[in-house]
Amino acid sequence: MSEMLDEVKEVQGTVTFANEVLATIAGIAVTEVEGVAGMAGGFKDGIVEMLGRKNFTKGVKVVVADSAVTVDALVVLDYGVKAPEVCKNIQMNVAKALDIMTGLAVSAVNIFVQGVKFKEVAASTTVEA
Repeated sequence: MSEMLDEVKEVQGTVTFANEVLATIAGIAVTEVEGVAGMAGGFKDGIVEMLGRKNFTKGVKVVVADSAVTVDALVVLDYGVKAPEVCKNIQMNVAKALDIMTGLAVSAVNIFVQGVKFKEVAASTTVEA
């Protein structure tokens, strides 16, 4: 048995995350924050459109340089929320999620508020006598 222990060597190497994986982690972390109505799509074409919560990479851009991650997120907030507070919560949640899941340092989480979602008001039916 001691022979076997002598032969055990530590294996070292690198772990690389695809940008899409990092964007997915960041996108999920963004949508978990209360006050976020959704993500806005269109870094390239500038079109602001509400996206469903199924495609978490839309509206998220990730750049990795020197083992540090920079995240840009285009968001739409719910009407009536305190935008600075919600944005700070987004930044903390994204940084925490990326750190826990990847171990990569987060250098910046930039939030771009692209719109505000108003609550839909049900049509009232009043009958006049």
